[in-house]
Amino acid sequence: MFLFLNSNATKHEIHGVYIPGSPVSPWPTIMPDRTQKTKGIVLRTVKYGETSLIVSIFTELFGLQSYMVSGVRASTKKGTGKANLFQPTAILDLVVYHNELKHLNRIKEFKWHHLYKNILSDVPRNAVALFMIELLTKCLKQPEPNPELFEFCEDAFIHLDESSEAIMANFPLFFALHLPAFFGFRISDDYSEETPVLDLQEGTFFADKPDYLHFLEGKQAEITSELLKIMQPEELAQIKLNQDFRRQLLHAYETYYRLHIQDFGTMKTLPVLRELLG
Repeated sequence: MFLFLNSNATKHEIHGVYIPGSPVSPWPTIMPDRTQKTKGIVLRTVKYGETSLIVSIFTELFGLQSYMVSGVRASTKKGTGKANLFQPTAILDLVVYHNELKHLNRIKEFKWHHLYKNILSDVPRNAVALFMIELLTKCLKQPEPNPELFEFCEDAFIHLDESSEAIMANFPLFFALHLPAFFGFRISDDYSEETPVLDLQEGTFFADKPDYLHFLEGKQAEITSELLKIMQPEELAQIKLNQDFRRQLLHAYETYYRLHIQDFGTMKTLPVLRELLG
């Protein structure tokens, strides 16, 4: 392999890549792959070749990462059943080869960190979990560590798995409202009789309606304020809502994300969720 130097490159620059504190070298710097232990939440899995997977995982130590997992789809005794560990929402203990210069690293070892009782088999609960995974995936843009976010998500999935139906029904609303706190656009909970209108564009409550359509008022604003105050999922059972009202709030919260995250698009899991949750 030959490395051609850009004729316009500066003293410490090769093809626009700045190399601090070193002269231009005709050979690229090779960084060794180091094994690291970390927990991870599986976000997405894609089949690769005949026997392998490429998985997107939100890790505790490194944030969003992509990994090659070889041989887990092989029809041999060694590979049988291992691909099941890489279903979206799975929480795993991992030993990974980590190199910050690579976009695709490899997983050396993997096992369950937490084995779900219901999420992977119960259809409504799985629909909620996949909604949470899609929402998290759309928010994660860079491979930056965020241990507080990881802890929140891990705790949320475990609570969802063990929750009652009443809690599960409100869980998407709870997760959608509290996730933005880790990305800098949480709704400011200053709801009162004097400020009863939630401006979705500004993310705060005001006395008067804005000139545009992105706002909530009445019971929708009041319930949003109640959901923002909830710190433990068990408290969700106290909020009684019907299916249509939940649908309206989920649509409003999707709009809120679209206003605050560039290229957010539409939620593919939301139509299924709307139908399943009563």
